[in-house]
Amino acid sequence: MKSTNKFLTAFTLACGLLVLHAASAAGGPLLVKDGQKIAFLGDSITQAGAGKNGFVTLVIDALNKEGLHVTSIPAGIAGNRSPDMLARLEDGVISKKPDWMVLSCGVNDVWHFTLKLGNRTFQGVPLEDYKRNIRSIVDQAQAAGIKVLLLTSTMIGEDPEKETNKQLIPYNDFLRELAIEKKLPIADLNKDMQAALKKLPDEAGKAKMFGDPGYQRNVKNKLTNDGCHMNALGNIMMAKGILRAFGLSEEKIAAAEKTWLGK
Repeated sequence: MKSTNKFLTAFTLACGLLVLHAASAAGGPLLVKDGQKIAFLGDSITQAGAGKNGFVTLVIDALNKEGLHVTSIPAGIAGNRSPDMLARLEDGVISKKPDWMVLSCGVNDVWHFTLKLGNRTFQGVPLEDYKRNIRSIVDQAQAAGIKVLLLTSTMIGEDPEKETNKQLIPYNDFLRELAIEKKLPIADLNKDMQAALKKLPDEAGKAKMFGDPGYQRNVKNKLTNDGCHMNALGNIMMAKGILRAFGLSEEKIAAAEKTWLGK
């Protein structure tokens, strides 16, 4: 009976995600409207994404080239976990009255169980606490009239077999389930990142992993500077996923990517 229930749950999730992705792949209509404001709530990845050539900047640039005149509200703070984002949701997002909130949360909730930086102490967030925090963030944003786009968490080290990436799986599964339950658009960036890593050729060298001196791989990082924080290609990967979730067509995403790569 338990195995049957698990199969049904997995089947329902797969069908729901298929519908969400089919709607995105159709390339329209765009969910973002002219003149809207988009808040990007997240951690250091999002904070860096608001800089030049960061994914936030790329998303806004691509949407504005569609004549939308949208603006971003940067709300990424390094080290933030779900309880931190929940605590500053009112001041950092709701009070600024955005039309949309792009939520990127989960990397630090898992990573902080193992992160080591000198004598500093970090605390991860158990899955059930994470679920409650994310639900509260989404519920409060929606109650304020803000539309929500969810992002699955990107990888913690560019190796899917790394223990932290395995620990991240149920956190991302929850986000996918929540998207179906609440009929929210979702950019499955973890899936996109793993797919992109398989396509990019290996380059000999030593991979770095921020906060994990024992991390050893004999190939250079491809999408990140340090195993977690995005490089130029990683920011492009994230921007493409978000634009796809917002409904931009694959043709226009490809054209935007050529511009970003200087082609």
